[in-house]
Amino acid sequence: MSEQPRSRRQTRAAILGHLLRSGGMFRPPLAKAVRLSEASLSRILFDLKAEGLIEEVRRPAPYVGGPTGLVSLDNSVGLAAIELTGQRLSVGVGGLSGELHYTERLPLPKSPTVESVGRLFHDALQLLQDWTRRRRVQLSQIGVSVPGLGRSSELDNPIIPCDIRLVRGMLGEMFTGVPGEFTNSVVAHATFHRCRTEDYPFTGPHLFVFVGQGVAGAWMDDPIEADALLPVELGHMVFGDGGPPCRCGHHGCVEAYTSLPAAAVPAWPCDRQYAEREALSWRGHQRLAVPSRGRRSKGFGRRDRCLSDGGA
Repeated sequence: MSEQPRSRRQTRAAILGHLLRSGGMFRPPLAKAVRLSEASLSRILFDLKAEGLIEEVRRPAPYVGGPTGLVSLDNSVGLAAIELTGQRLSVGVGGLSGELHYTERLPLPKSPTVESVGRLFHDALQLLQDWTRRRRVQLSQIGVSVPGLGRSSELDNPIIPCDIRLVRGMLGEMFTGVPGEFTNSVVAHATFHRCRTEDYPFTGPHLFVFVGQGVAGAWMDDPIEADALLPVELGHMVFGDGGPPCRCGHHGCVEAYTSLPAAAVPAWPCDRQYAEREALSWRGHQRLAVPSRGRRSKGFGRRDRCLSDGGA
């Protein structure tokens, strides 16, 4: 079966992704990894060098007659990241090699609204703008991760009230000319672990699962593919009829059994009312109710075994 055509953007992303994970590669193995001829790779590397994204330095050849030019990411490139979570909005600046130069954390209001979250984004971008101006740092890109992104419209986030279109407008006004990319939080977590975890256990297509206040997944594939990073909704799959109620309004969702708030209840030596109030009321407008400790523990163990064994 012939290989599906790729866009130039996908190929560039694949090259940069391999360099990010490896820390640097010689041209022949890099060309093989991204499935390009060395001539085609050279043309793209020329453009990436001109844009200041990569550098090529001389290193001893890995074998007699081998290449001596090691291609790596340019550590002088400045990147900004903004992460929205259930508790705070974090903003930071770092380099392609992973070093962190600046970070700020702004607490989320107890009962967030689209307006209050929008103001928080404005404050965070103002802090970022002030810091980059004082340090004379030119950002090459700004990445924003938002939980639940893509599950609904940009005006109605299902997890945290957030108008993505409004935030895009702020980015365009305050950082004119700086590219901005938005992604689902689980995709950001998956990318971080894949690129920054030593001896990451998987190389081929696989499902990355993240368990936090909810349960989410990301389908991880070869970075060349157009759909290499796809968020997967796991938390609200109905796992057991008549199970504990979920904050989405249904019963028996995976999240009601395996999220951190759900799993915390039987482990705490305290009464159920306190556990539900402190562990499960993680947002004033989103509650997760679970049955009593004994019933919850028994059901959790049975369904956990089903997951491990691949059962339904």
